[in-house]
Amino acid sequence: MTATSDAGTSPAAATAVPVSPGNARRLPRRSPWGHPWFLEGFTWLYLLWSLAPIVIAVLFSFNNGRSQSAWQGFSWRWYFTDHTNSVLHNPQLHAAVSQTVRLSVLTTLIAVPLGVAFALGLNRWRGSLPATFNFVMLLSYVIPELIFGVSMFFVFTTLFTSVHLGTLAEVLGLVTWNVSWPAIIVQARLATLGRQYEEAAADLGANQFQVIRRVLLPLLAPAIFASAVLVFSGVIDDFVIVDLLSSSAGNTPMSVIIYTTQHGGNGGPALNALGSIMLAMSLAIVILGYIGYRLLSRGERGGLDALTAIVGEG
Repeated sequence: MTATSDAGTSPAAATAVPVSPGNARRLPRRSPWGHPWFLEGFTWLYLLWSLAPIVIAVLFSFNNGRSQSAWQGFSWRWYFTDHTNSVLHNPQLHAAVSQTVRLSVLTTLIAVPLGVAFALGLNRWRGSLPATFNFVMLLSYVIPELIFGVSMFFVFTTLFTSVHLGTLAEVLGLVTWNVSWPAIIVQARLATLGRQYEEAAADLGANQFQVIRRVLLPLLAPAIFASAVLVFSGVIDDFVIVDLLSSSAGNTPMSVIIYTTQHGGNGGPALNALGSIMLAMSLAIVILGYIGYRLLSRGERGGLDALTAIVGEG
């Protein structure tokens, strides 16, 4: 009986491999449209069109001469070796870099804690009034930045005249504009976490301060860090608000200096060097933000670990 069934089995059937769900997932999938040559070519063309001007501008920031069309040799002249026109020694360009860093740090240090507090309040506050405030928080994504900047200009020049145009007005305007980023990101994180960890911590004897410090903040750390990166990088290249609220060259950031100088036809390799520094700062913040977010997400303590950590404190 066995021999007959073996003999009757065809070679194809004997060598056939049953297709399991795991094997089916490993089988190559062919697109019904064939290889998307046109889409790939269009993507590469777009990337080249977008990145080529940036690469050229950065390249000529290292040009030894003043020309922005003829290469005259590699040099750090426009960054720090030229004692008159370089970014390091030109008072206007050096002040622009310092002002940009100052505005980014101050705005981040103020806007992120306020945004986290707003997110916690809106998440815990029930009713029609908090829903209205939440809608108002989203208006910064709808209102044009030019309209907001002009409004802030009139606020400081006609209503709160004690706040003069300059660094203080710029920081207040940037904080008002960017506070919605941490508020919305942290609210999204709170919606995914739920209330179970806080309730369990309270059942273990933790007070409200311990719940926030030992449970809630560690769980919100990735969202808070991502918010800080977004706010910091957004302030670096902000133009409209800082342009309307600045008062002198001493509190004018890099974006405004680049626009006004190049718009007046006085741009040169030193201006390319300033733009390259601005680009490097943005890229560095994005890279550090990505690495930090990955580390925080990977090393994030689970809810049960956070709860057991407060037992000794409770």
